[in-house]
Amino acid sequence: MIVIVAELTNNKNEKIMDKLLDKLSVCIERGKINKNSPFPPDLKGEEGAEEYTLAAIENGISAEDVLENALIPGMERIGIKFRENKVFVPEVLMAAKAMKTAMVHLNDFFQDGAASKKGVLLIGTVEGDLHDIGKNLVSMIIEGNGWEIIDLGTNVTAQKIIDKIESNPGCYVGLSALLTTTMLNMEKITKEIKKVSPETKILIGGAPVTEVFCEKIGADFYSPDPYSAIQYLNGLIN
Repeated sequence: MIVIVAELTNNKNEKIMDKLLDKLSVCIERGKINKNSPFPPDLKGEEGAEEYTLAAIENGISAEDVLENALIPGMERIGIKFRENKVFVPEVLMAAKAMKTAMVHLNDFFQDGAASKKGVLLIGTVEGDLHDIGKNLVSMIIEGNGWEIIDLGTNVTAQKIIDKIESNPGCYVGLSALLTTTMLNMEKITKEIKKVSPETKILIGGAPVTEVFCEKIGADFYSPDPYSAIQYLNGLIN
């Protein structure tokens, strides 16, 4: 049995439950994984995302409420801070680890249909490019915002993406490139996807990619940062 501060769990009224979710949201934003985690230093020895997630489940809070009212707001805040250069990659990675720790305890509820994700995003670094740090960062932040991520890895061909689109109808596609030389492959892949599945929305990003390039190759959205991608994707389903 996970032990949480008594005033958060002894009383099951709405105010107390909101406070519990707020605590969980802060743990996500700050990257506080669990009580044993030394990061961040000012929260050392305190309960983290794992304890608060289990407490939420034990107190009857639904997986969707945990996701919508704690995990997503926490990841949104860290995403905005990252965009504004107020935090850096290590802090975002810790937030993502805290989110993934919480999701371990929620996944069964999503898999049995008791809760649902916003949608599916296929994401990969294009053929000829083996860089994945940016892709991984975007994946973690979007997943933390309630989306299912299918990570296709690096050096991804058009056919691999098309095959996945066929098995995941209604999904969206995210393409990453770090090298100017592989932008040509991003263009080729985008055009091949659109030829087979013109309704599929394609997001592109990466250091050399621009809005002008996005328009040139026929992609649907250029994302300069993870939070912009989240805003675009959420706008598609709202």
